[in-house]
Amino acid sequence: MASAALNGAAANGRGVSPASSVGGSNGFPKSKRFTDIPSTIDIPVQDQDDEAVEIDLEVLADDPTELCTLFEMEGAARTYWMTVSLAYAKQKKIDFAIEMLIKGANAMQANNPREKLSIVTALCWMYLWKSREAPRVAPEGALVSEAKTKEYYLQLATQSLNEASRINPAFPPLFLARGVLQLLRASLQPPSKAPGAVDPEKTETLRAALKSFDDALRVSSGKNMLAVIGKARALFSLGRYADALAAYQDALARAPDLVDPDPRIGIGCCFWQLGYKDDARIAWERALEINAESKVGNILLGLYYLDASGHVPINSPEFIKLYKKAMTEYTQKSYKLDKDLPLTCATFASYFLSRKQFDHVEALAHKAIQFTDVNAIASDGWYLLARKEHYANNLERAADYYRRADDARGGTERGYLPAKFGAAQLSVIKNDLGEAKLRLEKMIQQSKNYEAMILLSNLYAEEVFANQFAPVKEDKSAEAKKAISLLESVRTAWKDPKKSLAPDAAVLLNLARLYETENPDKALQCLQQVEQLELDQVPQSERPDEVEGEAAIKAALRRFLPPQLLNNIGCFYYQEEKHELASELFEAALSSCMRIGEKNDDTDTDALVTTISFNLGRSYEARGMSEKAVEVYEGLLKRHDDYTDARTRLAYIKLRNNPGTKEGPDAVAKLYQEHSSDLEVRALYGWFLGKLSSRKRPNNIAEDPEQRHYKHTLQNYDKHDRYALVGMGNLHLISAREMRRETEADRQKRSAAYSRAVEFFDKALQLDPKNAYAAQGIAIALVEDKKDYKGALQIFIKVRETIKDVHVLVNLGHIYAELKQFTKAIESYEIALGKEGKAKDANILSCLGRTWLNKGRAERNLDAYKTALEYAQKTLEVAPEQVHFKFNVAFVQIQLASFINGLPEHQRTSTQLEEAASGLESAITALDEIAASDHPPYPKHDIEQRANMARNTQRKQLERALASQRDYESKNKEKLQLALEQRQAALKKKEEEIRRKEEEERERQEKIKREREEIAARDRKLAEQRVEEDRQRREAEMTTDSETGEKIKRQKIKKASSMPAKRERGGEERERKGRAQRKKKTSRRDRDDDDSDGSGSDAEEGGRKSRPPKKKQRLTSRKTEPTGKYKSAEIVVDSDESDEPGMEMDALERAERALEKKQKRSHSPRSGGEYDDDEDEQSRRGRSRSEESADRMDVDDSRVDAGGDDEEEEATVSARRQNKRSRRGRILDDDDDEDEGEGEGGAAAEADAEEGGDKEEAEATGSPAASPAKADASMADGEE
Repeated sequence: MASAALNGAAANGRGVSPASSVGGSNGFPKSKRFTDIPSTIDIPVQDQDDEAVEIDLEVLADDPTELCTLFEMEGAARTYWMTVSLAYAKQKKIDFAIEMLIKGANAMQANNPREKLSIVTALCWMYLWKSREAPRVAPEGALVSEAKTKEYYLQLATQSLNEASRINPAFPPLFLARGVLQLLRASLQPPSKAPGAVDPEKTETLRAALKSFDDALRVSSGKNMLAVIGKARALFSLGRYADALAAYQDALARAPDLVDPDPRIGIGCCFWQLGYKDDARIAWERALEINAESKVGNILLGLYYLDASGHVPINSPEFIKLYKKAMTEYTQKSYKLDKDLPLTCATFASYFLSRKQFDHVEALAHKAIQFTDVNAIASDGWYLLARKEHYANNLERAADYYRRADDARGGTERGYLPAKFGAAQLSVIKNDLGEAKLRLEKMIQQSKNYEAMILLSNLYAEEVFANQFAPVKEDKSAEAKKAISLLESVRTAWKDPKKSLAPDAAVLLNLARLYETENPDKALQCLQQVEQLELDQVPQSERPDEVEGEAAIKAALRRFLPPQLLNNIGCFYYQEEKHELASELFEAALSSCMRIGEKNDDTDTDALVTTISFNLGRSYEARGMSEKAVEVYEGLLKRHDDYTDARTRLAYIKLRNNPGTKEGPDAVAKLYQEHSSDLEVRALYGWFLGKLSSRKRPNNIAEDPEQRHYKHTLQNYDKHDRYALVGMGNLHLISAREMRRETEADRQKRSAAYSRAVEFFDKALQLDPKNAYAAQGIAIALVEDKKDYKGALQIFIKVRETIKDVHVLVNLGHIYAELKQFTKAIESYEIALGKEGKAKDANILSCLGRTWLNKGRAERNLDAYKTALEYAQKTLEVAPEQVHFKFNVAFVQIQLASFINGLPEHQRTSTQLEEAASGLESAITALDEIAASDHPPYPKHDIEQRANMARNTQRKQLERALASQRDYESKNKEKLQLALEQRQAALKKKEEEIRRKEEEERERQEKIKREREEIAARDRKLAEQRVEEDRQRREAEMTTDSETGEKIKRQKIKKASSMPAKRERGGEERERKGRAQRKKKTSRRDRDDDDSDGSGSDAEEGGRKSRPPKKKQRLTSRKTEPTGKYKSAEIVVDSDESDEPGMEMDALERAERALEKKQKRSHSPRSGGEYDDDEDEQSRRGRSRSEESADRMDVDDSRVDAGGDDEEEEATVSARRQNKRSRRGRILDDDDDEDEGEGEGGAAAEADAEEGGDKEEAEATGSPAASPAKADASMADGEE
C-alpha cells in the first residue's frame, strides 16, 4: 500500500493538469490558477461601437447554448470564447467549457486558422482534465462502446493535440500538453509480465514525455515551471528519484510561491522513495502549512503515520496514538476534501476492512479502482475486494479479485505479493496443499517474503505432526528439515534491526514442536523465548514492587503467563531431570489457571488443572517427595474419582514404599480388578508380576505368569501394545540367558530364544521407531547371542541419548569392558554411580572393581589392582550379606599378592610385600568362611582348593620374596639413597631453571613494556613539539592589518634577485633585450671555443687557487642535510629551459636572463673580479660538460652563470629529473604561486630558477643570509 500511495500521490499531486483553485492562509503564497478570469465581461455588439452585453462570469447559466448563439451572432473574438469557457472550468463545469470551446472553434473556422489554435489547445487541456476524473473501466451494466472512460478522453485529447499541431507545430503550449498526455498514457498502460523495474513500453512513453517537457523548457527559455514539474514527474515514474528530487527542488527554488501544483508534494515523495521518510514528512507538513486544504498532503501524512504505527507493537500506547493520528487527523480530512480521491478511498477501505465493515469496503474499493490513473492503487482496490470476499468465504470471487490485484502490478514474475499470498491461503482452505506450496515457494524465490516462509513452514510442519499420530508412520524427515530451515530463517531475520520484524510466538511454538523429539534442548530454548515475550507484555501495573532480584520477579510474573506454556516448559525440565525447576513451572502453571478462573468465570480450566496437577505429582515423585506426590494424587481423585492415572501412581508408590507389606500388592490387585482393560494399568500389573517372579522363574517360559499376562494383553486388548511387546522380548531374553549351552542342540535352542526376543523388539520398533527400550533389547541380544559388541555399542550410544536410565550406562560399560576399552567402561560405570540414588549401588561398584582388575591385568598396573581392591571392599560394605561380594574381595587380594610377587625387586618394596601378605591371610580366612557357608557362589570344593593353594603355595612364595626384597634393599640402601638424592637434586635444579627462565621472561616483558612506554612518551612529546612549532609559525605569519585591525597572513616581499621585472610590450624594451641576448650568444660561443682548446685563462687559475679543491663530479644530485624538521626546498628546472639541441629559448627570454644576471652581479657581496672569474670558470666547465654528455644531460644556462660547480651539478641532475617528470607538469613553490596570481607565468618560472641560484650561491659563500633564506624555502615547501 505504501508504494502505491506514493505513486498515486506523485501522480495526483504534480498538478500539471488543470484543477480547482485553492487558497492559502495569510502570509503564505496562494494559487494563481484562474486568477486572470474577471468577474464580468462585456461582449461588444456588432455594428454598435458604444453598446455591449455584460455577462456575469461568477453566475453562469447551466446551459451555454444562449451564450454560444450570442457570440456567433455578434462575431465575438477568440478571447471572449476562451474567457467564458475558462470561467465554466473555474466552476468545475468542464462539460460546458468543452461545449463552448467546440462551438468557438467552429465559429473560428472561417477566420485565420491561428485564431483557432488557442481554442483547440484549451480543448485538449479540458479533455485531459476530464480524463483524470473519468473511470478506468466502464461501469457495470454500461456498454463499453458508449462508456466515457479515461481512455476515451485521452483519445479526444490526442485528436485536439494533433489538430493544433497541424495548425502550428511550434506553438509553445503544445509541448507541455503533449508531455502531460504522454504521462497519463504511461500511467494507464497495463504492466508488462516480464520481470524488471519499469516496463519497456512505459519507459518509451515516459522518455517521450521527458522530451516534450524539455522542448517546453527550451521554447520558454527555462521559465516554464509547469514543464519543470512535469519533467520531475516523468523522472519519478522512471524510478530516477534523485534526479526527480533535484528537478522538484529546482522548481521550488525558482518559484517559491508555486503552490498549485505544489512541488513540495513531489519532494516528499522522492524523499520517501529514497528512504528518507522523516524528510518526506517535513516536506508534506510544509505543504499543509501553506495550504491546509491540500487533499494530497493530508493523505500522504496519514500514510506516513500509518507506516510509523507498523513499526511499534500493536498493544503499545504509541501504536494507538500514531494510528489515531493517521486516520482521524489526516485521512479523514482528506476524505472530506475529496470523497473520490483514489488514494484516500483505498486507505479508508483498508481501515473498514479491519473493522469488518464490508459494505464500506466494497464502495470505497470500487472508487479507488475506477478513478485512479495509477495501476498500484487499482491493485490495492482489487486486493481489498478480494480480502472482503475471502472473509465472506466466497472463494471463487476472492480468487478472481486476487488475480486482478496481482495482474494490475504485473502478475507472474512480478505482481503483488499480498495478492499472491492470499491466493495461496485460498489453496490451503481448499485443501489443495500442493498448489499452495508451489505458490509459496515461488514467492520465497522472488522476494524472501517472511509471511510466505511462515505459512509454507507451517504446511510442512503439519504434515510432520499428522504423521506422528498416523497408524502407519512415514518418513517425513525431509519435510521436518524444510520446516525447521524456513522457521529458523524467519527467526534469524528478527535479529536484524534493519528489518524491524517483531518475534512471533507461533513461529517459536512450531519450532519447539519440531525440535521436541530430536533436539529437546533447542525446543526448550524456543519455549523460553516465548516465555520472555510473554513476560515483556505483562503491564507495568501488574509488576510487583516489593520483590527484588531478576529470578524472583520472573517467578512472580509467571502467574500472568499462559498455563499451557508453563506446563510444556516444565515437561522439558522433567525430561532433562531438572525436577526442581519442573516443579516450580508446574506450580506457576497452576497459579496461572487459578488467576484465569478468578478473572473469567466462564473459562473452563478444569482439564488444564488436572493435567498440570498430575505432572506436578510426577515431579514430586522424581524428587523423592512421596508424601507431597500422594497429596497431589489424592486431591485429583477427590475432584475426579475415575482418574485412573492418579490411582495407578498411588498404587505404585504404595508398592515401592512398602515392599514387605500387603498394602502395595493389594492396591495394585484392586486397581487391576477395577480397570483391567486400561493398558496403563495392565502395564503396571505386568511389572508387578515380574517383580514377584524375578527371584525364581519357571524353566518353561510358557508357565511364567508375567508372560501369560502380556500374551493376554496382546491377544485380547491391543496387539500393538508396545509395553507388552517389549515385556515379551525381555522375558525371552531372560529365558535364553538361563538356557544350557553344553551341546550344539542346546546352543541352537538358546539362539532361537534370542531370535524370538528380537522379533518382539523389532515389532515394537516398527510401531515406534524411537522406542529406545526395544532398541536396547536388540543390542543385548546381539551381545549375548552373536557377541557383536561393536554393533551393540552403536545402538547403546543412540539409546543413551534418549533413555536417561542407569541401566543404559551400565550396559555401555559392559560393552566397553568386553572390547577391552577399560577407561571408557570405567567412565560409564562412574557416570551411572553418580546418578541420583545410585551412589551405593552394589552391582555398579562390583562392575567397577572387576573392570579395574582387568585393567590392572592388561596394563600390569599396581595402582589399578589397588583401586579394584578398594571398589571390592566398598561393595562388601554396601551389601555385607552377599557372599559373592566377599569372595570378590578375597579374589582381588590373591591376585594383588600374586602380581606383587611377580614384580622385579627394583619395582617393588618390602612394605608392599608385607601388605600383600596381610591381604593374602585375609583372603585365606574369607575363603574358608565362604566354603563353610550354606550357599557359596561357587562349588565348595573349588573354593577350598583355592584357599589351600593360597595357604600352601602363595604364602611361602611371599615369605621368600619378602626375605629376598629385604636383603636387596639392605644391600642397595646406599645406592638407593644416593639415587634418590640425585633425583631430588635434579628435580630441584630443573625447578630452579624453570624459575630462572620465568624470571628472565618476566624481566624481558617488563623491559619491552618500559621501552614502549618511553617511545610513546617521546612520540607524544614530539607531537606536542610539532603542534607548538606549527602554532608559532602560524603566529609568525600573521600580522595586524593597519586599516581593519584584524589578523591577516603576512605577505611575502619579493626579492629583486628572484623576481624579474614584468615584461614590457614597448618597442624599446624589446629591442634592448634582443641586443643583450645576441651579446650573450656571442660570449657563449667564445667560451665554447676556449673550452675546446683545453686551455684556461688566468682568471680561471686564480679562481681555482682561491677556493678549496673540488670533489669529483658525479651524475647524482648532492644531498644536503635539512636545517630543520622540514624537507629543504628543491629547485626543479622546467624542461623547457634546457639548452639541449633543438630546444632553443626564444630571444625575449634570453634577453631577460642576461639583464637579471647583470643585476645579480651588481648586488653580489663579493668583489667584481672574483665574481667574474668564478663565473667564467663555472661557465666554461658547465659548457664543456654539457657538450661531452649532451645526449644524456640537460643543463640550464641560468644555473651555469649563477652558481659554482656544485650548483651546476645539482642543477644538471635536477634538470634531468625534471625532464623525466615533464609530463606531470611544473612544481611550484609559494613564490611561483604569487607570480602566477599576477598573470606572469613565464616570468615566475624564470624567477624561480634565479631564486634557486641565489640560494645556492649564498650557501656556498657562507653568507649570513643563507640560513634564513633556506629556512623560508623549506617552510614554504613544507606547507606545499
